[in-house]
Amino acid sequence: MNIKLRFKNLVFFLLFSCVTFAQDVSLYEQFNGRFDFIFIGNTMNNSENNLNTLCNITGTSSSANLNLLPNDEIQKAYLYWAGSGTGDFEVKLNGTSVNSQRNFPLFQNGFDYFCAFADVTDQILASGNGNYTLSDLDVTPFLDATHYCSNRTNFAGWAIVIVYKNNNLPLNQLNVYDGLQGVSQTQQNLTLNLNSLNVIDNIGAKIGFVAWEGDKNLAVNETLRFNGNILSNPLNPANNAFNGTNSFTGSTTLYNMDLDVYDIQNYLQIGVPTAEIKLTSGQDFVMISTVVTKLNSQLPDATIVIDNVNLECNSREILVDYTVYNLNSTNPLPAGTPIAIYADGYLIETTETNAILPLEGSLSDSILLTIPDAILDNFTLEFVVDDIGNGTGIVTEINENNNSFSVEVSLLFSPEFNPLENLLSCNLGLKKGTFDFSAYEEIVKVDPNCVVQFFGTNSDANSNTNPILNPHNYTTTTTPKEIFVRIQDENCYSITSFLLETKNCPPKPYNAVTPNNDGLNDYLFFEGLRDIFTNFKLYIYSRWGRLVWEGDNNSENWFGQSSKGVEVQIGDVPDGTYFYILNLNDPDYPNPLTGFVYLTR
Repeated sequence: MNIKLRFKNLVFFLLFSCVTFAQDVSLYEQFNGRFDFIFIGNTMNNSENNLNTLCNITGTSSSANLNLLPNDEIQKAYLYWAGSGTGDFEVKLNGTSVNSQRNFPLFQNGFDYFCAFADVTDQILASGNGNYTLSDLDVTPFLDATHYCSNRTNFAGWAIVIVYKNNNLPLNQLNVYDGLQGVSQTQQNLTLNLNSLNVIDNIGAKIGFVAWEGDKNLAVNETLRFNGNILSNPLNPANNAFNGTNSFTGSTTLYNMDLDVYDIQNYLQIGVPTAEIKLTSGQDFVMISTVVTKLNSQLPDATIVIDNVNLECNSREILVDYTVYNLNSTNPLPAGTPIAIYADGYLIETTETNAILPLEGSLSDSILLTIPDAILDNFTLEFVVDDIGNGTGIVTEINENNNSFSVEVSLLFSPEFNPLENLLSCNLGLKKGTFDFSAYEEIVKVDPNCVVQFFGTNSDANSNTNPILNPHNYTTTTTPKEIFVRIQDENCYSITSFLLETKNCPPKPYNAVTPNNDGLNDYLFFEGLRDIFTNFKLYIYSRWGRLVWEGDNNSENWFGQSSKGVEVQIGDVPDGTYFYILNLNDPDYPNPLTGFVYLTR
């Protein structure tokens, strides 16, 4: 009865359920150095799926042992678990809960299957060698006669891919690929393309597979090919590669999963960065979730980083700090590795490394570059290591696609500014003047975000010291006086200037004189006269036109007295009205100023 049901369902699958959805197996991580790998894991099935057994998953846990050598240093540990159904994404490893970090679903022949991933490096490093038990992997909700049991695809299992380092190993490149893809009776061919291979020496090359649901007793056109060559070994016949075996332990009872490793050193082409894996199956349903390759690869891997670009204002010379690295490499980077430098794609300079870079080594240096006038002020600066200046390299590397680093550069220029007019004020004496140039703070700016300050000397403006703090009421003892203006943006500054100048304004007379020594109007006073019009001549006449006094900038003020030699009697003149004539002797004032003086004692 069960056999008939199996064939009935099989016909239904063939007719109506040949659609497949999967997640392609692709590169997850690469390791370069003295590395190798090992798989550990176990199945939850206690017998093979075939016509004689039905739904034989009786538990949710199984165990495996890790036995690394004392000098093996664990670098990474990746846990994969898989099974029938849409997925169980929380399990336990040695009692510690593990949640899936990446999920790989597959839908084939009308059924769902899954594989889950978690990085368990920290836990494996802490525990080291010993027994590992994966538990709480439960696919029993899908194990009934109308589902996965009916076509014998009920399974569950787990594996840990461990990458380790040992200084006694040769320099290798390890690539870890993962996803979930499969073959079956309805889809009998599967091709996986592996990229990022660096085949320098094929000696000791190997490939490992984590596969699910393979059956030992189903060997209908079941092959595993690498670059067209059928892979096989004593555990895995050429016509039955997926037969429930573990290459690391020699087990032949790893039911419904495979942890297998093959020698591929005779099937690699040196210098070819890709390889093809092809699976065929005429009946057995097989899924691949993880592929690991190990290639002997002793090569440097040059990378470069621009650390800093030092700019100076109003200069097309820039000082660039950079570092060349030889990280993730398996061989030293030779001295003399060329470096090409481009600005907006144009070659502007070349240099080279001046020392050998060991594995994981680096070399920092600086170079002064002159940016040609043809390059815009804003440009892309690119450093390319292992480039002679035309995109050609001279060093064979692990990765030829990681040699460049670029940054955006904007040359610095002093901020623009508006010209300022000279300021004119009345001479307060001996060329002294008071000025208000506070409005110039906004007038001079083109960029409103600039900061403006005023200085008394050019050196102070350049050093940004001793700024003028009172531009609204600034007094200078001598004119003309040059005021320097510093216009500062976040990077650069400009300096401009304007002149403070004075002019001789018309003097203003106070023509009431009361020489009584009370401190008020004791003498004839002209505001804006003395020490301003230094060549003036002042004449005082009586109302009858007789000269009673004359003086100049060197004379005392007129206190209502007559000058010696002008009047017969020298001394105080009587109260009354007097007349003055003031010759300023200034080209701006060719005509004398005249007026009356009222003298009262």
